[in-house]
Amino acid sequence: MEKTSKQFDLIISICKELFLNKMIDYGSAWRILRLPSLTDQIYIKANRIRTIQEKGDQKISEGIDEEFLAIVNYSIIALIQFENGVAEQPDLNLEEAASLYDKKVSQAKNLMMRKNHDYGEAWRDIRISSMTDLILQKLLRIKQIEDNDGKTLVSEGLDANYYDILNYAVFALILYQEKK
Repeated sequence: MEKTSKQFDLIISICKELFLNKMIDYGSAWRILRLPSLTDQIYIKANRIRTIQEKGDQKISEGIDEEFLAIVNYSIIALIQFENGVAEQPDLNLEEAASLYDKKVSQAKNLMMRKNHDYGEAWRDIRISSMTDLILQKLLRIKQIEDNDGKTLVSEGLDANYYDILNYAVFALILYQEKK
């Protein structure tokens, strides 16, 4: 699992660099986004990945790997919004946003390491296309929970699903890099 830990950190460093650069360009404008908007944004990215996988070609230059990077970052943003609520105006500076980002990544990695222990890194034998489907399934679950005003009877809540999406996207990026 040491290899996975290092690969996770490498993928996250790429995602965080993109996040911070976008913070420099746009500030924390994302703080106004409500959870359903973030869910829909992640859905658009995951659906595009699936469409490219099914069609075998694309018309826009951003590749599948860039879409998975976006899914990681939007999932982290969703987790920040879930915990801190939505702001009326951008309210975080670069350092504050980076700290919140790091907190959510640490929680995601901790969850990933615990699950990897129990599942024996079974994800390494899963196709990237299956990762896409699992992300889409989680998004449909999130939409249903959102439609139920965040209430569940026996299922995990919104945050658990966002953590799973984040980790599936990291796994897909690891597999994508290994295939290159």
